Amino acid sequence: MQRGAIILCGGQSIRMGTDKALLAFGEETLLTRTVRLVSKSVEPQHIVLIAAANQQLPQLPAELQIIRDQQPQQGPLAALAAGLVALEGQATAVFATGCDTPLLEPAVIDQLFDELGDFAAAVPQDTQRLYPLTAVYTVGVLTEANRQLAAGRRSLHGLLAQISANPIPLENFRAVDPQLLSFMNVNTQADYESALARVKL
Repeated sequence: MQRGAIILCGGQSIRMGTDKALLAFGEETLLTRTVRLVSKSVEPQHIVLIAAANQQLPQLPAELQIIRDQQPQQGPLAALAAGLVALEGQATAVFATGCDTPLLEPAVIDQLFDELGDFAAAVPQDTQRLYPLTAVYTVGVLTEANRQLAAGRRSLHGLLAQISANPIPLENFRAVDPQLLSFMNVNTQADYESALARVKL
């Protein structure tokens, strides 16, 4: 299996009130930290960053592929599809995440790739929700993603409902991430402060 990764950072950050990608996290930003963590499982030249058209970005590894979203507010499904197009021929399966997961454990990424098997996606799940932006997808889901987008549907959950997805109980990740912090998103100021408090910077 050739691994790839897609990092989404072009959202509006409405609840945070400022671009999350540029928030300081020690000597890094949220985005550069997420890129660094993902790079421990996926080679940087196989990582695609989906950014807004005029979004300011921090200094990033030169090998990274950066795609500027020319159609704003189309949602994560459109961003995933754009990343899959960019990685066709380079990867057979991709890890997808947002830029707001500063406590991501690379071992969780490895486990998701390992649990993909013959499924089209490997997706963490707890009793109430799926985590489609801490998940692994085969590049082949692009066909269904495009079908969903053409029908005006922009939900990653809608995509998962139409493909063979392997739902993995969140508890299964405790061996590599005891507090399950990989699944903590930084959406608000309180989330940001909580994440900062959990690491030694």
